Amino acid sequence: MSNDFYCEEVLSGKTPVIKVYETENVLASHHTRPFYPVHIVVIPKKHIPSLIAIEENDSHILVELLDVIKQVASQVVAENGACRVITNLGDYQDSKHLHWHVVFGKALK
Repeated sequence: MSNDFYCEEVLSGKTPVIKVYETENVLASHHTRPFYPVHIVVIPKKHIPSLIAIEENDSHILVELLDVIKQVASQVVAENGACRVITNLGDYQDSKHLHWHVVFGKALK
């Protein structure tokens, strides 16, 4: 699983994160290098390379993942009035592990 920060660092415990929400199959945490004033990442605990790599037997994880994204996004909207929910694919995706960014504000960099 080369170039998978979430499996290699976060889920293994090598890189500590500040958890926002967690279920059996999903983890939402503050980004370790935030690009926005509010920057939360939501990941499945199972390795899934990207949105377009989701398999049919992962549908229950996808439903749980979307529920956590909904809850986190709802909280960000309640606190800030808006948010964006983003996922990247291909060359735009630095870590080859399905993940969604819930962000608010202008980019910091």
